[in-house]
Order: sequence, then structure tokens, then C-alpha cells
Amino acid sequence: MPRKILVPAALAAASVLVLAGCAGATLGSSGSSAAADGKVQVVASTNVYGDIAAAIGGDRVDVTSIISSTAQDPHSYEASAKDQLTISRAGLIIENGGGYDSFMDSLIDATGTEAPVITAVEFSHDYPGAEAHSDDDHDHGDETDAATPDAADDHDHEDHDHIEGFNEHVWYDPHTIAHVAEEIAHELGEIDAAGAATYEQNYATFAAGIDDLEASLADIAAAHTGQKVFVTEPVPLYLTAAAGLENATPPAFSEAVEEGQDVPPATLLEALNILKSGDVSTVIVNAQTGGAETTQVADAAKAAGIPVLEFTELVPEGDTYLTWMAQNISDLAGTLTR
Repeated sequence: MPRKILVPAALAAASVLVLAGCAGATLGSSGSSAAADGKVQVVASTNVYGDIAAAIGGDRVDVTSIISSTAQDPHSYEASAKDQLTISRAGLIIENGGGYDSFMDSLIDATGTEAPVITAVEFSHDYPGAEAHSDDDHDHGDETDAATPDAADDHDHEDHDHIEGFNEHVWYDPHTIAHVAEEIAHELGEIDAAGAATYEQNYATFAAGIDDLEASLADIAAAHTGQKVFVTEPVPLYLTAAAGLENATPPAFSEAVEEGQDVPPATLLEALNILKSGDVSTVIVNAQTGGAETTQVADAAKAAGIPVLEFTELVPEGDTYLTWMAQNISDLAGTLTR
């Protein structure tokens, strides 16, 4: 992805700080870092995964999300020496992967941490080479263990570049997130065996929330399958696909916007004609990024009477992952006509 993440040279100089900082942490029986109060230190690339970890870990974990403001773009985030220190103290690390937050791999490599790393994209059915997860339930058992990639044991930092044709925005796929949450519960239980039952109970509660999201998406699909949406970037496509909606966006348009490139004039004209056709029910724009072409599409949609929704890449302040997704689904449903 052309929007490369740059890790400042200052990270190399931060190694002394990292070593000094580690002296203040204690090591549990698994060798993972823990705070002086015994809580597991979880570090997530964004507050999406930080919120999920907090829901599973409860008061037995301390969670740090490196990116937590919707004013920040994870694609272009520049990691700092402070971030490296944070990673060095982690007992569990959660990243999106797929080239989305590659600054995490640079930080992991720079610290040499041996903390387990959960990479969310590896739990997606669409991830190249991923084995299928059970579609029947989200229970963590022997069958699921066999199908779940072990991010802690097989984490290759060099293989997480953007994959052509793969949509890395997997947090908009509730089914994938159920498996990510399941793995978080499993890893926390390995690190903190005394809390294993609590993590599994919290996961069960979270999974019930995911079931509610999937039921709402199924309701939309039952009533609106085949209706068309236009997305300026591929961020929400897992969600719209689960709702049975058809993506009417010219691929060259969303690819150019996502990569920060100018949309070719012919592609822009094609996009505007699609909006004028009357076939599109909803336009979804990325509230955190955009440009002249995105604005032009949003203006054209409004002129044509098409509702325009703004979706973000991070959990908005005051929301949780579940309430955020529920609101996105509700907003989407409200724009569709029978």
C-alpha cells in the first residue's frame, strides 16, 4: 500500500530507554510482562482491538492502544520511542496485520519481544491460506484450536505487507472479530491461568453481542439483498456484504482513494454516472480520510437524494466495539428502502 508507515530513526536510539523501562516490569510464569499490580499488559495497534481486549480481560488487564484518536490515520502513523517502550513491556500484543498497521511489526522487531502476537487478518475466511473456522458457533474448543492460526508461535513479521486483492479492514467483519476475541481469551488464559475462567466468561458475553450484530445483518439481508451501495474506500465492505448488499463502486475509484492517489477522470465520471442512475441506495465515506473526489461523490449523492453515511476506522469516543458496530448497522439499515 503506497501509504507506507515510517518508523523514525529515533527508535534505534530508544533501545536504552526500553531496556531501562523493562526493569520496572515483573515477569509472570509465562515470561510475559506484567505490571507491578499483576495485571496483564495488553498493547493493541488501535482502540478497536484495545476495546475488545478490555472487554475480554476486564479488570485483570491493563490495555494500551497506540492509536486511539479518529484524527489519526493508522495507514500513515509514525511510531515513536514511547511506542517502542510500550511494546517492550507488553504481555500480549494485538495487531490488525495485512499491511494496515505495519508499524507494529517494526516495533516488535525493534524490541525483540517474545510476547504472543495476535494478528487479526489471519482469522478472516478471506485471508490467503487461512483455514476455515466453524460457522456454527464461536465456542473455543479442540476443533477451533486446530483451525485457528497460532499467531504466537508462527508470527512472521515480513509477511504482513498489503496483499493484493485482500481487504485488510477485517474489524468490519463481526464473524472474524468473534474468532479474534476467542483467541484473546485463549492467550490471556495461557498468560494468566488464574483468570482463565473469567476470560472465557467475558468472551461468552462478547460473543453474544457479536451474535446480535450478525442477527441484525441477517435481517437487513432478508429485506434488502441486492440493493447497491457505493463506498469511497473498501473499509466497510465486509459489513455491507454480510448485509447482502452489492458494491457498485468502480474498483479503480476505491483503490485510488485508499492509496491516496488521484482518481482517473474517466473513473470519476463513471462513479458520478452510477450515482445519477438511481440504482444506489447508500453512499459510505471514510470519515478519517478523503479528498476532492470523495467530496465530489458525497455532494453528487446528496444532490441525487442518496443518503451519505460516515464510517470511521477507530472506535469513537464513548463507544465500545459492539455499540459502534450496532450503530453502524442501524444507520445502514435506516438508509435502505424496501
